[in-house]
Amino acid sequence: MGTDQDSRPSGRMWVPRSRGAVSGILLILLGLWGALIPFVGQYFSFAFVPDQAWTWTSGRGWLEVLPGVVTVIGGILLLFSANRAVASLGAWMAVVGGAWFVVGPVLAPVLHLGEPGTPSAAEVAIKTVQQLAFFEGLGVVILFLGSSAVGRMSLRSHRDVLRAQRQVENENGSPGPARTAPTS
Repeated sequence: MGTDQDSRPSGRMWVPRSRGAVSGILLILLGLWGALIPFVGQYFSFAFVPDQAWTWTSGRGWLEVLPGVVTVIGGILLLFSANRAVASLGAWMAVVGGAWFVVGPVLAPVLHLGEPGTPSAAEVAIKTVQQLAFFEGLGVVILFLGSSAVGRMSLRSHRDVLRAQRQVENENGSPGPARTAPTS
């Protein structure tokens, strides 16, 4: 343990939970969107063929549900972990889920995973929005949030360094130079 003011666990792997909180929440929501929209989009005319609610196909499983679930799990790890390695694993899972939303529909015919289907809208503009909301656009946003979280988890903040210095000084018994706590 640290000083009286700093009762957080010691160690290099500790990271404040707040560092991944916003990204974690957004990744959970985007992963849920990606995994559930193929099943509920039909209720508001925003679907891919087969445009029947709650119809399971191998394409939906491999191309939408799997990356959505991986993204949700990554977001949960990022949101709740105070361990740098576990939070980084969650961020990398989100990156992989986002990348699969982007490249999965292209690789599906080659890998025989099933077809993603075609947008059910008649107008070209709505078809484009559906394609982006189901696959490429969703994947790019997830990739951005996940890679940002990877970056945040990979560096140590000024506050982390000051805390480690105080811990070393306390363990050695030497007061060292007077340091003030960061204001932010």
